[in-house]
Amino acid sequence: MNKLIFTALTLVFLQSCAFKKDILYFQDVSQLNGKTIEREASLIQPNDILQITVGSLVPEAASPYNSFASRNTVGGISLEMLQLQGYLVSPVGTIEFPVLGTISVLDQSIEAIETAIKKRLADGGHLVNPTVAVRVLNAKVTVLGEVNRPGTYSFTEQTLSVPQALGYAGDLTITGDRKEVMLIRESNGIRTIKKINLTESNWMTDPALQVRQNDVLVVNPNNQKIKTAGLVGNTGTILTIASLLLSTIILLTR
Repeated sequence: MNKLIFTALTLVFLQSCAFKKDILYFQDVSQLNGKTIEREASLIQPNDILQITVGSLVPEAASPYNSFASRNTVGGISLEMLQLQGYLVSPVGTIEFPVLGTISVLDQSIEAIETAIKKRLADGGHLVNPTVAVRVLNAKVTVLGEVNRPGTYSFTEQTLSVPQALGYAGDLTITGDRKEVMLIRESNGIRTIKKINLTESNWMTDPALQVRQNDVLVVNPNNQKIKTAGLVGNTGTILTIASLLLSTIILLTR
């Protein structure tokens, strides 16, 4: 009888427990110490909203090339107002820029757009030694699944790390599968899905696994939660089932 009781308790315990190797983040992180960080530039996609600020030695000369919001940033304009005044990238990847007209920005980096506009302003005799600053105003990442605060989060950086994005969502729950976090991305009209193992750290050296605007992160439930879904929902239920199981074993072995 003792063997039966021990076996029953062991089975119930194994159904509800999670192992250390499945929970701890970046278990091999020491291997990355001192390694150079590589970053890959984000590429502009349709529906991105750009803020483009043009400057010159004579500020008044650059005024026709700036939107109202760009000319009045000192007054503390909100992000929503900046977005309304920004340049919305069309479905074919173009924007309508003052004086210069239609500019193609699809699949170009921010640095490439800055260089192209600067060249057109200088070569066309519009401005002498112009400066151009471009920024994406509506960059966002969506985090779904087994996190504490699933939702869509805005960010202003050109790239965002996966741990930072998960931090916005309040980190994974204890029942989140840390070994298969999905990164879903649409670029060049193609959707790609990559899987990230957060218990390891070797993926951190891949610049393609930096979060970009409009990416989606999905955290699926781990095996323990899947096994107990609809059957064992919490610790109280586990104890109840264990108690009933032991009572049945005792009755049958008397």
